[in-house]
Amino acid sequence: MEPRWAQTGRDGPDDDEGGQQRPPPSLFLQLPSNATLRFRGSVARAWGAALEEGEPPGAPQERDGEEAGEQESVPLKQLPLCMAEKRRLRLREQQAAWKRSRWEQWQVGTRRMWGQVGGTLLYAQVWRGSLHHIEGHFGTGIQSYFNFLRFLVLLNLGGALLTVGFVVAPNAAFEGLQLNQTQKGPNSTVISSCLQYDPTKRGLVSYFTYFMDLLSGTGFMELTHLFYGYYQNSAVHFVGFSYNIPLAYLLSVLGYFSVCLFWIVRRAVHLLKRSLVSENGALNTYSNKVFAGWDFCLGPGTAVHMKHNSLRYELRMDLEEQTLRRLMAQRSPGQRLGLYGLRGAVNLLVLALLGVAFYCVYLATEYSQRDQQNSGLGQQGLVVGLLVAYLPSIVITAANQLVPLVFGLLVRLERYPLSLEIRLTLLRTVFLRLSSLLVLLFSLWSQITCNGDPDADSCRTCRYDHKQHPCWETSVGREMYKLLVFDLLVVLLVLLLVEFPRKLLVTHGPALLARLWGQQEFLVPPNVLDLVYGQTVCWVGAAFSPLLPLLNTAKFVLLFYLKKLTLFSNCRPADRTFRASSSSFFFLLVLLLGLAIAWVPLLYSVFVLQPSQACGPFRGEPTMWSTLSAAIDTLPHVAREFLQFVGSLAFAVPLFLLLCILMFYLMALAHSYSRLVKELKGQLRLEGRDKVFLVTQITELS
Repeated sequence: MEPRWAQTGRDGPDDDEGGQQRPPPSLFLQLPSNATLRFRGSVARAWGAALEEGEPPGAPQERDGEEAGEQESVPLKQLPLCMAEKRRLRLREQQAAWKRSRWEQWQVGTRRMWGQVGGTLLYAQVWRGSLHHIEGHFGTGIQSYFNFLRFLVLLNLGGALLTVGFVVAPNAAFEGLQLNQTQKGPNSTVISSCLQYDPTKRGLVSYFTYFMDLLSGTGFMELTHLFYGYYQNSAVHFVGFSYNIPLAYLLSVLGYFSVCLFWIVRRAVHLLKRSLVSENGALNTYSNKVFAGWDFCLGPGTAVHMKHNSLRYELRMDLEEQTLRRLMAQRSPGQRLGLYGLRGAVNLLVLALLGVAFYCVYLATEYSQRDQQNSGLGQQGLVVGLLVAYLPSIVITAANQLVPLVFGLLVRLERYPLSLEIRLTLLRTVFLRLSSLLVLLFSLWSQITCNGDPDADSCRTCRYDHKQHPCWETSVGREMYKLLVFDLLVVLLVLLLVEFPRKLLVTHGPALLARLWGQQEFLVPPNVLDLVYGQTVCWVGAAFSPLLPLLNTAKFVLLFYLKKLTLFSNCRPADRTFRASSSSFFFLLVLLLGLAIAWVPLLYSVFVLQPSQACGPFRGEPTMWSTLSAAIDTLPHVAREFLQFVGSLAFAVPLFLLLCILMFYLMALAHSYSRLVKELKGQLRLEGRDKVFLVTQITELS
């Protein structure tokens, strides 16, 4: 039986040119979404009016100038259109080109030029071919690790260019050219014992002593451009130009940290937008994973099988989480109380493990510093000397490798959903890795400042322990240098002594051993946390070792090729995969946390601690910041008054109020956007009901 609108509309005046009938407006008035037109603004009302006038809902509309300009900047070959449509657009562009003014032609040419420049820079990206090769074999999840590693390489390279260009290279050039340097002498109130600092070895020095100095950063290494103590508190005058080395040192370090902060925040905001879209609850459904979850960048072979396992794992994880939530809702109050008690006991055990690890790091740092000061590396054997010098690094690395394994066993007792188990283990591991660095810095701070007591016997003379740390900035930089070297050595040893032998045993060994041990998985989160830990070490030591960013760049470049080698030779993708968008944002968030931790010792050293009197570019100054204050006093009157006003409360308080107003405005804007998103979701649900209604009408027709 035909519907009423089909019968009444036959041979009526509403027939189109092809003889086909269209439904009258009464059908569109019956749609469920039509009842909400008056709540949906002018766009929806215009859409409803267009339907009543008989225009098809998908009819093309005229675009405004901005949208048309955006499409003109995109090449036709990149548009998802058929050849006939592309020819029509080409003809339209040629006809419209004669009607444009010179200003519009210049705008179109500029957009095309920037598009070509962007395409050229895209082909000039570092490791572009390697990343596509990794993506094709292992998917976007593992590629996110190598993208993150490339980002850190570029970040360190920019910092290395900054410090080398403004500190290391000028200082080396001034020494080589033997230019006139005006060096600031020590204050008359400084005691002579505070000026004693000579790390060079006297007498006959063996080869293994030089090797020890190279690995531990002591001896002749302290008097190189690598460490803080080598640079002088002098200004170079030539051809009417004065170059202040202490001021350049301070500004380059602050600039390096500021550039890192800006770059990471900018990238994090970009990835946050992508993660909010991809991880939206409206999109994260079973149908999306089944019909739109395939990675078309994969090539045939093992990668396809791994992707099947990954999708199957995601679906299984979602089903397990729903089952677990259903069981949690069915638990009695007594069962919930027992579960909460078990989780509290597990958290207490986790805190106890963290406390033991931190105390071991503290004891190892104190013993290493005291033993090196009392006996010296040259009076010990090679193995014993290396163990003593690298004892804090060994303890930190052992804690970072062993304690997370215990975390993974304890988190299963807490009966959380599988995704929450992974996130909780990662958060505990991040806290362990970054807090171990804080414990190391606290141990060094307690030795340098005599536990913050300047009236102690060791610190009364120079306001810091000049006997154990005559150049305390170099001591801190030396510890970070040893952590960086030891981290690279651990990667090499694990690759040579663990991963390659395991691959050989699994491939050519007994079948039972292959089934029990299995091929090694490439776990993205632990590898990324290793990168974050290494980058945090570099940031902490950058203020006391100007060449540390350059060394870290070389380390990450070597690490890229080593990880690529072990990925294709020894590893397989992990069964528990992560989305590239959400995991990349989480990794940048952890990286921001590491940068915040690195800001703490930097700001404390710049504003509070007194610099060493025997070494460095800030010797003789009460604080490092005093150098910048003295440089501002030498500026012209207008510039000096302006900078002093910027640093005063008269500028800071209004700026703070303005930022608060801006923050409240952005919060209100975000709230309005969230309401708009909810309304759009409601409209999407109504559109779904419209489709059901139309399908019902089509069914009646048949």
